[in-house]
Amino acid sequence: MEKMADELKTETENLNPEQSMSSTGLEDDLGKLLGQETLLPKLGSIDLERELDAKSELIDDKEFNIPQVDTPPTLESILNETDDEEETFVLEDPSLLNIDNIDTHSYDTSSVASSDSGDRAHMKRKKRLPDSFSLHGSVIRLSLLKGISAQIVSAADKVDAGLPTAIAASNLIAVGTSHGLALIFGLTKMRQDLMFQTRSFKNQSGETEMCSVDICVVFGTKLDDFPIYQNQALRLCLGSTAVGAQYGAISALSINNDCSRLLCGFAKGQITMWDLASGKLLRSITDAHPPGTAILHIKFTDDPTLAICNDSGGSVFELSFKRVMGVRTCESRCLFSGSKGEVCCIEPLHAKTELRDHPITQYSLLAMASLTKILVIGLKPSLKVWMTFPYGRMDPSSVPLLAWHFVAVQNSVNPMLAFCRGDVVHFLLVKRDDSGAIHVTKQKQLHLHYDLINFTWMNSRTVVLLDSVEKLHVIDRQTQEELETIEISEVQLVYNSSHFKSLATGGNVSQALALVGEKACYQSISSCGSQIFYLGTKSVHVMTLRSWRERVDHLLKQECLTEALALAWSFYEGKAKAVVGLSGDVGKRKAVIADRMVEILLHYTDRTLKKCPDQGKIQVMEQHFQDMVPVIVEYCLLLQRTDLLFSQVYDKMSENSVAKGVFLECLEPYILSGKLIGMTAQVMKDLLLHFQDRNLLENMEACIVHMDITSLDIQQVVLLCWENHLYDAMIYVYNSGMNDFLSPMERLFKVIAPPLSAGKSLTDEQVVMGNKLLVYISCCLAGRAYPLGDIPEDLVPLVKNQVFEFLIRLHSAEASTDEEVYPYVRTLLHFDTREFLNVLALTFEDFKNDKQAVEYQQRIVDILLKVMVENSDFTPSQVGCLFTFLARQLAKPNNTLFVNRTLFDQVLEFLCSPDDDSRHSERQQVLLELLQAGGIVQFEENRLIQMAEKAEFYQICEFMYEREHHYDRIIDCYLRDPVRKEDVFNYIHNILSIPGYSAEEKHSVWQKALEHMEELLLLSPSKAADLITTHFNDQLEGIINNLQDQFLLFQFLRSLLDPREGINQDLIHVSPCITEQFIELLCHYSPDQVLEMLQVLEFYRLEETIQTTQKHQLHEASSYLLEKKGDVHGAFLVMLEQLQSKLLVLTQEDENSTQSDSVKDIEATLLKTIALCQRNSHNLNQQQREALWFPLLEAMMSPQKLSGSSASCRYSEHLKNLTMQVLNNMAAFIALPSILQRILQDPVYGKGKLGEIQGLVLGMLDTFNYEQTLLETTTNLLNHDLHWSLCNLRASVTRGLTPKQDYCCICLQQYKRRQETSDEIIVFSCGHLYHSLCLLSKECGLETQGLMRWTCYKCNSSNKAGKLCESFSELKKGSSTSLAQASSESALDPQQIQAFDQLCRLYRGTSRLALLTELSRSRGGERPGPLSVSQGDSALSSVFQNENFQLHLAPPPFTEE
Repeated sequence: MEKMADELKTETENLNPEQSMSSTGLEDDLGKLLGQETLLPKLGSIDLERELDAKSELIDDKEFNIPQVDTPPTLESILNETDDEEETFVLEDPSLLNIDNIDTHSYDTSSVASSDSGDRAHMKRKKRLPDSFSLHGSVIRLSLLKGISAQIVSAADKVDAGLPTAIAASNLIAVGTSHGLALIFGLTKMRQDLMFQTRSFKNQSGETEMCSVDICVVFGTKLDDFPIYQNQALRLCLGSTAVGAQYGAISALSINNDCSRLLCGFAKGQITMWDLASGKLLRSITDAHPPGTAILHIKFTDDPTLAICNDSGGSVFELSFKRVMGVRTCESRCLFSGSKGEVCCIEPLHAKTELRDHPITQYSLLAMASLTKILVIGLKPSLKVWMTFPYGRMDPSSVPLLAWHFVAVQNSVNPMLAFCRGDVVHFLLVKRDDSGAIHVTKQKQLHLHYDLINFTWMNSRTVVLLDSVEKLHVIDRQTQEELETIEISEVQLVYNSSHFKSLATGGNVSQALALVGEKACYQSISSCGSQIFYLGTKSVHVMTLRSWRERVDHLLKQECLTEALALAWSFYEGKAKAVVGLSGDVGKRKAVIADRMVEILLHYTDRTLKKCPDQGKIQVMEQHFQDMVPVIVEYCLLLQRTDLLFSQVYDKMSENSVAKGVFLECLEPYILSGKLIGMTAQVMKDLLLHFQDRNLLENMEACIVHMDITSLDIQQVVLLCWENHLYDAMIYVYNSGMNDFLSPMERLFKVIAPPLSAGKSLTDEQVVMGNKLLVYISCCLAGRAYPLGDIPEDLVPLVKNQVFEFLIRLHSAEASTDEEVYPYVRTLLHFDTREFLNVLALTFEDFKNDKQAVEYQQRIVDILLKVMVENSDFTPSQVGCLFTFLARQLAKPNNTLFVNRTLFDQVLEFLCSPDDDSRHSERQQVLLELLQAGGIVQFEENRLIQMAEKAEFYQICEFMYEREHHYDRIIDCYLRDPVRKEDVFNYIHNILSIPGYSAEEKHSVWQKALEHMEELLLLSPSKAADLITTHFNDQLEGIINNLQDQFLLFQFLRSLLDPREGINQDLIHVSPCITEQFIELLCHYSPDQVLEMLQVLEFYRLEETIQTTQKHQLHEASSYLLEKKGDVHGAFLVMLEQLQSKLLVLTQEDENSTQSDSVKDIEATLLKTIALCQRNSHNLNQQQREALWFPLLEAMMSPQKLSGSSASCRYSEHLKNLTMQVLNNMAAFIALPSILQRILQDPVYGKGKLGEIQGLVLGMLDTFNYEQTLLETTTNLLNHDLHWSLCNLRASVTRGLTPKQDYCCICLQQYKRRQETSDEIIVFSCGHLYHSLCLLSKECGLETQGLMRWTCYKCNSSNKAGKLCESFSELKKGSSTSLAQASSESALDPQQIQAFDQLCRLYRGTSRLALLTELSRSRGGERPGPLSVSQGDSALSSVFQNENFQLHLAPPPFTEE
């Protein structure tokens, strides 16, 4: 940027009398045409407004949202329209914008209805979603200035003023036209009274904020009652059409601070200054900037003698106005030259009157936006650049925007610059430090999903954005929440495109500046205070923030009462956004809002009753009130206006019985949550009666215990509670209302005591009462109120004493003659001894060690002993609970209680009574709890053990033995205890395994367990085997030899040796004789499991085991062992003999015998024999194979030769099928001619009896034909697939390569960068191009066998998952255009493999080549035989394991005989 330009020569322009006269004459003509006298309107304000309304009929269609269309669209243009509405709402970065409240569907599309833009689109109906609208209401109001709009249109039509081109607003409104006229409109005092002022105040967090406040002082009326501008009079018409023809259209306007001067910039570069008081031309400047460029911006600074202008050449000039010796001059200096980058937006910092003394104003800051960056410079005291900020990446057609505003941050007010280009708004906070330097701090950015063409501050927190499709967005800056969105296409906004293109001077501008100007509307939007003026082609609109009251009333007019209350409450809490119209301290603001909310609530109540459906079901009416009434209750309680709620609102609701009921039920949640504590007596009475009538007794009780009882009729409530069994409420009323804590106890005791004393069982209702009584006593003794809260501290000691005295009374108040002593304690002990004693224990914990507390404790203990020990009607469990309680109290270190020790001896005798077998486990458990609670110190241990053994209390014995470390004796306790017998294994294992026991203790337990081993085996052989394996492995043979019971030995060995039992076989070291002994026992006790067990056992001798199985005639087991030994023929003979015996039995069956399972047995034996032959045929020669298969075939065919046998006739079909199975399986190992020859050599069939084997022979031939056809088809498919794959592979490898770009992907230079002899051009099939030297620098080349092999650098670096990333390269020598393929190797390189994989994927199925490869792999280690799926990992990767695998082959059709 040029620091300083040479001062341009200026000359004084004298006022041209003719020009002034023409201006005045034109103004007179315009005034007459509009029905007014020049500058002196004689009509009153009301008549004038009526007159203006009459004159503005030509734009009345704006009131109905009917846009005016200059050129009707053609059918072709409508059909060719593209709908890109979805693209508008794509959020690039939603993290910085609260999209929850963004109304992204407010309008389907938007139309830019400007004559200048050339981008008209069809209008669509406005729509709103209730999200942001219901949350914030209508934040802004867009109004048409009818008077100004009518006069602009009239001036264009009748005096050829031209279309409007620019606007500037202050106390006056100036509108420039295309024919060089400037129309000045004045406003009445109404606007001054309704000006929004900016005031600073302290928020709730103590920070300083700026807020706009509307002042309504006109006759005490509200803002809604008057239009913003009641009179819009034409004050001046500056210039003439003749001057307009010379200077062109007005392209920029600016009014100074005191509204005394107006600067006009023209499309041909001239600048004029006017006196707004007299309408005189003061200066006409033609040499302030280079000629032939249009004025894009002209701005007054806060210094009235200083202005800034920006022309279409992108340069910025400072204009200094002076008056010397009565001569007006203008000096110009260049601040920024367009040759350094074109500036298209400027914005000087303006300070309001109250901020004129701010220290930063002395620098006269100016922000400038070029096409690439933002600059902030200071004009004073000397020119200085304070900041530059580049845009980064952006759309070149987006419009740069700048806007200053003073904001309060950290208790100080400083200017903030907002700038954007595109969809991101940057905020820069500008501060001045003590040294005078200026610092710029970045603030949080605002990310949008639309491009902006205008940015305007409404106040320090609220900004208004206009996007490229003419939608206004109101945004809260701090939260970045979108408050409202409206469409302003009806404004028909004027665009400044022609000035940015400098069409008036021949279009001598850069293409970049002309592109930005397509959407430029800098001069069509002007802000003043908290109003924004929008200039349309035929109108002027003003947008203002609604006051808080207007926003609420706007919702009320739309019948959105709930939303209106919510919005008002947000104002009340100080959480609302864009607040206008609230001033004063917090208390005053809340009072004003509360009054308005009360009015709304009363209106809401009336509307609720009025809108109630008169007819229909009662459920419909209830639903109506349930939707409406809770809202009224909620806000009345939030405002703490219970007086309103229970007077006016309740009186209105009482007029409708349904509404009254819903109202009363709505109070319940607020009562339970503590938000509503008190209410009037009448409402409380109605509430209780309503709950009683609706049978909502639990709800009524819950409400009573949460209410202030001063509003209750105590006697009535107590009677009501007792009748309806509401004991909690009754206790609460007694306690809180009368400080009576004993009467509830007496009433409850009277109910539960009689049945308990009579020995009867209690009803469910009585049990509930008893439990409540216990909890109530516990609360009283602990100082807590029942059912919630705390007893007042001054009453706690008194309540405790009263309750204790009550409990230990000798007799009740109305005692009969036969009542036993201490009735209350006796009743509680009978009801629930354990819980009552727990209550006493908790009470004893809270007692202080004073004399009275000690006396109370001892006294209650004596009473307990007297009641329970001297009576026989208590169970052992109850007595045990008492002494357990006493033991715990006596075991405390600070114990002061005294209990006679003989009582404990009596309890021991009672619990260990051997004559009484009833409740044995209960007695033992009670005694165990007593001992564990510390009661053992009260007994002699030896006597205790003797009595426990005598009573068979083995848990007591275990407890005592463990104290004495006699762990071996505990084993006897477990073995004798029928309940815990099996726990002995865990106990022995823990003692022997867990550290912490001495070696002597472990040895004694080990020895004891060894002595009882047989008993342990009888108890659980599996657990005993596990224990022996872990701890007694060395004694295994001795344990086996000592076992006399053979079946027990069998169970033990099976648990020990069977791997399926879960015992780790690596820990077992047994001799083969033990395994053989187990097999012998297994043959005897479970012969069906011998074969299965032989397959899993390892350590046994084959000869001895074979003898054992043969002795028990287990043929299959013997066959398995012979095969395992290697005697295949012997194993086969065993199976063959078994098969022949079963066939013999089959042929000897009578005709009358029914078909049995013999055929199934024969089939099972045959399948096992065939499997034996198949397993071993691979390792045998041809003669040995025939020795297996032919006897088997002969055995199956021999029964069929016996044609006279009736059994063979009956089963002939089954036997033929079985014989066919033998033939099919042996065909894989025996040649077919050999089989046929062997059959034909048979003497029976050699004599011409071939009819019986015709089916067998034909079946063999069919199988042969099918396999031959399958082989030929497979061979043809393989050849076809291989040929097709190789052809496509060759074509893909030899295909020419097409680079994606003409530069190296590493150095980013043209591939013709250098012509070095060693440098080559490498082109990959992926389309990337490199220099060979660049690839070598990235280590992407490898020399193998004298040939360089290259890998693509970009593909290799982006593929980090280990996939194939190398590409077969092509070398292009120097500048030659031919591609030389490298010499190929015998194996496929990675590129060919990748190409082949792509070809395979085209199949949409498994490759036939892969199928054949899999088949050959699975048969690689075998002779021809049945298909067997390989095990392990290969099975997992097999193509046959794929769930989508399908074999698209079919067997030959079956031909019936």
